[in-house]
Amino acid sequence: MEYKILNKVTSPADVKKLNKNEIKILCDEIRDCLISTVSKNGGHLASNLGVVELTVALHRVFNSPTDAIIFDVGHQSYTHKLLTGRFKDFSTLRTENGISGFMSPEESEHDYCISGHSSSSVSVAYGIYKAKALSGEEGTAVAVIGDGAITGGMAYEALNNAGANKSKFVVVLNDNKMSISKNVGAMARYLNRIRSKKSYHSFKNRLNVFLGKTKFGRLIRRKLFSSKTMLKNAIYHSNIFEGLGFNYFGPVDGHDVKAVENLLNIAVEQNRPSLVHVVTVKGKGYQFAEANPNKYHGVASFDIDEGTNQQQTEDYSSVFGKKLCELAKENKNVCAVTAAMTSGTGLSEFSITFKERFFDVGIAEEHAVAFCGGLAKGGQKPFFAVYSSFLQRAYDQLVHDIAIAKLPIKLCVDRAGIVGEDGQTHQGMFDVSFLTSIPGFTVYSPASYSELRGVMDEILNDNTPVAVRYPRGKQGENAVFGYTGKEFDTFFAGKENLIITYGRISANAYAAAQKDGNITFIKLNKIYPFSKTLIENVMQYKKVFIFEEGICEGSVAEKLSTKLLENNFLGNVEIFAAENTFVKHGKTEELLKQLKLDTNSMLEIIGGR
Repeated sequence: MEYKILNKVTSPADVKKLNKNEIKILCDEIRDCLISTVSKNGGHLASNLGVVELTVALHRVFNSPTDAIIFDVGHQSYTHKLLTGRFKDFSTLRTENGISGFMSPEESEHDYCISGHSSSSVSVAYGIYKAKALSGEEGTAVAVIGDGAITGGMAYEALNNAGANKSKFVVVLNDNKMSISKNVGAMARYLNRIRSKKSYHSFKNRLNVFLGKTKFGRLIRRKLFSSKTMLKNAIYHSNIFEGLGFNYFGPVDGHDVKAVENLLNIAVEQNRPSLVHVVTVKGKGYQFAEANPNKYHGVASFDIDEGTNQQQTEDYSSVFGKKLCELAKENKNVCAVTAAMTSGTGLSEFSITFKERFFDVGIAEEHAVAFCGGLAKGGQKPFFAVYSSFLQRAYDQLVHDIAIAKLPIKLCVDRAGIVGEDGQTHQGMFDVSFLTSIPGFTVYSPASYSELRGVMDEILNDNTPVAVRYPRGKQGENAVFGYTGKEFDTFFAGKENLIITYGRISANAYAAAQKDGNITFIKLNKIYPFSKTLIENVMQYKKVFIFEEGICEGSVAEKLSTKLLENNFLGNVEIFAAENTFVKHGKTEELLKQLKLDTNSMLEIIGGR
């Protein structure tokens, strides 16, 4: 498609100059560009298709970068990137050294902050707003948060704080009835009730616009919002957001640029915080994505005319989900908990088959962990399936609510290690470091489907906190490891050189040891804590090479090295892991090579010593 408008947009200032017809063309061209690019590179499609008009309206009302536009979960910022001078580079989206799939200040001054996880936008935007006010700096800040992200407790903390003070702070609620999966919980039902009052809200929005046309009308409108009279209650009615101290505007059709602009302009006039409720369709403009937004939330490359043919093939998540169903059939106390990630963590079948024992708590990892603690205290066997990068949010609960009391919850840590194109906010590089820092936790890292199944059987009746971590996607073709029930397995019989690793890259270490002929390979299964037997085995070697798909600081490698020194180890230990850095986006295989965690790198390292 030849772009008549989009290729001329180099900044938000260009968007403000467009007439109604040109805006319509621009939105159509943006959708075409999104579908075309994501079909080649993969990425988050449905969420971005849903916010095209909303993002255009935001850039017509606000003045980025003077005004900071903060997108909650920045994977919905693709249109924002296209409108802020990145159209020519957009074809590099999510590729190595290309444009990030999330907001990134390194990339553009229009990306005011990093935004990769949910529920933080109101806090960040309000902080920016207050900082500008305190310093006398020009501009404001606006938070754009979804109805899924607003289920996170951090969002309520921020709304409670911001609503307590007089300000012109604006929050935009993008309501598409979805997070990744369909939204659940009381807030989802509440927003549905608001959306259902179409005639009342339509009247209220028209009244707001009408009163805004004259100076006298705007005066009446301000009086209505500031008063607590029967008239105000009769016209506006109170809702939860007004109870928190916000003016409430909406709901409004999020695909009507002019209507969204009108409410945004009204909101910025107010002398107290305002929330603009915008209703959008996730996947708007692409029939396959509209029909199945969950399937098109995050996709690999696909054929545009045929749609994605991604089938539910076997991977670590599905193997986990199937095995948990088997355990639940045998044991009535097995429960599954997820934080708005039912399909992503392989729990779809469990959610249907064992409905009473399945708990989707929404985007609320902190609550999920403490809730699991309560289940365990009551005699249940809770398995909490969560992405590694999202588990970071619940560190306090892991310490305070679980470990101190030695409650036997089972953490099922999906997406552990490198995840690839989603980049630095989603790489699972920290779970080993923080889990092994908590007294009483046992951590496993299976290297095959067989081992994952075996470990789940093993931990079912464990009476202490346990974490099982496994990577995104499928096991490798050379995943030769069967479950042995041992703390560690030893392969080959090299005399001097020893490789130690665990998890996915065990297959690479096995291949390296097999090719070299002078390498022993110890594969850790229960990666922490260490036994005396493990230390005694490692002490026999002169050269120890520890490879780890995670951050070096606080790693298994560091802890094992310390133990060896405490036992007067006289040999040499070298550690290869991510050194004090955040791993950016790219293909998983290439990122593993950069970190020297592939087979060839292992052979080169050991051969060069």
